[in-house]
Amino acid sequence: MAGVDPDFVLRYLAEVEALAEEVMAARQQIVDLNQKRNQNREALRALSKEFNSADKATVCFGSMFIQLPKTKTQEMLQRDQELLEEDIAKLQKELKVKVSNLMEAQGKPELKGYDLKPLTAEETWFMRKVVDS
Repeated sequence: MAGVDPDFVLRYLAEVEALAEEVMAARQQIVDLNQKRNQNREALRALSKEFNSADKATVCFGSMFIQLPKTKTQEMLQRDQELLEEDIAKLQKELKVKVSNLMEAQGKPELKGYDLKPLTAEETWFMRKVVDS
């Protein structure tokens, strides 16, 4: 241990800490987006329970309340849900890369099966066909 350069150790620890902070920030961002997605899901459910197209719904945008037709409100929430799904999927892909970089920097082996992707419908159909034969 006496031959290890203290500056090298300090740079190494700073790099690992920076990578770990990126991972934690990405995870927190995913949690925040999931909370918003759940709130949107609750709002969509509440609107669909008491659906009367002539009625208006009161929607809060920041610090301002606006009355909009329920159909328009549902469309806006549905579009927001789609955007949130895309953002979460993108962040999850980025998180996998960041975790891989962190593991590599720490000298740990790569996580096995961490980057698996689900089978497509076509691949599942072929697998069932092969198994049933």
